[in-house]
Amino acid sequence: MEVPQNLSRELEVARAVAREAAALVATLAGQPLEVRHKAEGEPVSRADLESSDLIVRRLAEAFPDDAILSEEMPDTPTRLRNPRVWMIDPIDGTRDFLRGESGYSVMIGLCVAGRPALGVVAQPATGDVWLGVVGHAAWKELSGGGRQDLRVSRVRTANDIRLVASKSNRTEYYARFCRALGITDDLAQGSVGLKVALVAQGSRDLYVYPGGHTKVWDSAAPEAILAAAGGKITDTHGNVLCYDRPDPRHPRGILASNGLVHEAALAAAARLRAEAESTQARG
Repeated sequence: MEVPQNLSRELEVARAVAREAAALVATLAGQPLEVRHKAEGEPVSRADLESSDLIVRRLAEAFPDDAILSEEMPDTPTRLRNPRVWMIDPIDGTRDFLRGESGYSVMIGLCVAGRPALGVVAQPATGDVWLGVVGHAAWKELSGGGRQDLRVSRVRTANDIRLVASKSNRTEYYARFCRALGITDDLAQGSVGLKVALVAQGSRDLYVYPGGHTKVWDSAAPEAILAAAGGKITDTHGNVLCYDRPDPRHPRGILASNGLVHEAALAAAARLRAEAESTQARG
C-alpha cells in the first residue's frame, strides 16, 4: 500500500522496529521476570525496559534529529521544542503480559507539530500489526502474511454499541456507562492500543476510559490508526487530545469511537459526571 512520500521511510522504520521489539517481548513472555512498581502502581519488568531500549536506539539511529519519548525513560523539555516527536509504549498492557495473557502490545507513534501523524501497534502474542497514516489509510498485517484495510463500523444506535473497555482498571463506572446508553455488549481488553485497534477495524464501536492515568504514549499510535480508519478520539469532555504540553497525562480520560456514536457517548459521560458531582455535593 502506497504511503505519502514524506512519511514512507518513517512508517517502514516504525513497522520494522515494532516487529523487532514485539519479537523480543514474545521471547520473554512466560519467563520469571523481576517486577517493580512505579509511583502510580504500574508494574514494569525487564521486558518493558529491554523493549524500550531497543526501540529508542533504533529510532535514534534512523532519525537523529527527532525527539523521542518513551514510557520507560525520563521525560525532558527538549521534546516540546521539536516539531517531530516519537512516542513509545514498549509494552502497553504490562499486567496482561505478566499474567501470561495476550492483551498487550508494542506501540510506536510519530507526532508532527503536536498531532499524531502515523502509528504502529504490534501484538507480540499473535504477530498481528495495525498501522495507520493520518489522511491516508489504515490497515492490519496478519501474522500469516495477509493484509486487510481498516475501516470503522457504521453503527449509529446507542443500544447497538459494542463497547471495549478496561480490563485491569475495571470500576463501577463502566456498568453505569453501559446502562446510560443501553449497551449490552461489553468486552474487557488490556492494552489501550488493542482496544482502539478493535474500533479501527470495526470489531468494536466505542472505547471509553474516564480516569486520568493514560498518557501521550498510550494514545499517539492508536489515535493515528483510528483517525486513518475514519474514527474519532477525544477526551471524555470532547476535547482534542494534547501532545505538546509538559504534562504527558490525559487528565480527562479517553473516548474513541467510530465517530457516529461519539456525541451520544460524550453525552452519557457528561451525565455520569453530573450525577457524581451531585452525589458528592449531597454527601
